Amino acid sequence: MRGASWQQGGRNIVITDIRDLQVLAKRRLPRTVYTYFENGGYEEETLRRNRADLEAFALMPRILNDVTNRTLAADLAGFEARMPVALAPVGACGLAYPNGEVEAAKAARDFGVPFCLSTLSISSIEDVAKGTQAPFWFQLYLMKDKGVGEALVQRAKDADVSTLVISMDLHVRSQRHGEQKRGLGAPPHIGFSNIWDGLSHPGWLLSMIHSRRRTFGNLVGLVKDAKSVPHLTEWLEGQFDPTLGVKDIEWARLVWPGKILVKGVLHPQDAKDCIAHGADGIIVSNHGGRQVDGAISTISVLPEIVDAVNGRGQVLVDSGIRSGVDVLKMMARGADGCLVGRAYVYGLSAMGGPGVKKALDMLYDELDQNMALSGATDIRKLPPDLLVNHVEFLLQSGGGQGGGASLR
Repeated sequence: MRGASWQQGGRNIVITDIRDLQVLAKRRLPRTVYTYFENGGYEEETLRRNRADLEAFALMPRILNDVTNRTLAADLAGFEARMPVALAPVGACGLAYPNGEVEAAKAARDFGVPFCLSTLSISSIEDVAKGTQAPFWFQLYLMKDKGVGEALVQRAKDADVSTLVISMDLHVRSQRHGEQKRGLGAPPHIGFSNIWDGLSHPGWLLSMIHSRRRTFGNLVGLVKDAKSVPHLTEWLEGQFDPTLGVKDIEWARLVWPGKILVKGVLHPQDAKDCIAHGADGIIVSNHGGRQVDGAISTISVLPEIVDAVNGRGQVLVDSGIRSGVDVLKMMARGADGCLVGRAYVYGLSAMGGPGVKKALDMLYDELDQNMALSGATDIRKLPPDLLVNHVEFLLQSGGGQGGGASLR
């Protein structure tokens, strides 16, 4: 893979992987904004576990296979994707780059993968529809005010959204200590440190002049007397619904004619119930480590959920994915596809739409090359012995003496 050079602040960086985009993002963004995208819930145990468990699984390549003809194409909720990756819903992407959601959606469209817009986006549903002229997914937070949900669903229909993604893991909002320390509570506290933080990043600050919107675009006009981010954030704090359950999936099935994916599933029984009550698929997710702290990693629980669904719907997965190798591991564990959040937000934060494209290019090349180097040719038909848990493999093989056993 050839690295592309990028100038930032007089420094020349050769971009070879997502971590390079993360470095560029951290330099360009104010610390407050970077913290919002980067931090996890509470002590960030789940955030760390997602990465640690992905790294605990190891590929066991087969080298005697002809890998001349390879395919990464995958069906993701009816979208014929160039690779089994979609851009996950990320709130307030417009803080990373002016009109950020539109920029990311265009990059996804041009690359050939789905883009999912968050309810809490800066750009609105209509902005993305007009900017892309292509189908996209919409992620819906179900709130106490049912009228807001009904209005958002109707707007999604009018915008020809193809897939509705219902997030079911936000009965209450978690504490994110990094955000609290930067004043991002409800409502946010804007103090001298926040103001200086923005002023000390003039490249970001000046670019934001070109933002079409400066608040949550999907909620403007739906929430009375809430025209600014502080007021909307305060309103949202009282809107999280502790009664979320299968009744909400049934409601969505009644009002939405297209595909429905339920996001936030970590238990096999929940996966069964989602499918039984009208979902077309589920997204195994711990919200990128931003909700429950101490939760199981998605790669750990993935095979059990795949077995529970038993082919009655698609099983997608997110949380912790930072490379094409991570995608390969998730697919080897049984996923039908993956969603990436931070991985593309780093690119968006660093250089807008071209940065998102760069992230997708790198994910594609890493996935294609490592699939080939592992002896596989079709991302949808990976051999069951491709992946092993490295720690368990060593234990079962007597510390390296003799053979081991794969988990899937």
